[in-house]
Amino acid sequence: MKKREKGYLGESIASLYLSLKGYKILKRNYTLKGGEIDIIASKNDEIVIIEVKTRKNDNFGAPKEAVDKNKAKHIIYGAKVFLNKNFLFDKKVRFDIIEVYLPKLKINHIKHAFEIF
Repeated sequence: MKKREKGYLGESIASLYLSLKGYKILKRNYTLKGGEIDIIASKNDEIVIIEVKTRKNDNFGAPKEAVDKNKAKHIIYGAKVFLNKNFLFDKKVRFDIIEVYLPKLKINHIKHAFEIF
């Protein structure tokens, strides 16, 4: 499976997981100059910005470790653009990471994975 296909599958699994947990998916693959946000969702009047990391295992480190400070800055910037364009700037925002392990279908949802610095 190619990297892009694996990423898309992981994002689809994460979206289904979130829907089953009561989240409303607002947008997938929100693209803008300088980056992309995998999933934007809402639950309990809170906007949740989600980075999905898909791996076979964590032999090279946990998937969440791939979200470094620079990656987080790009996600935060994208979130600000999305919130402003959609007049959601008054909403509470949370940044999560979802780790998807294939082929086991193990999901690890890390809430409040990073904050705006």
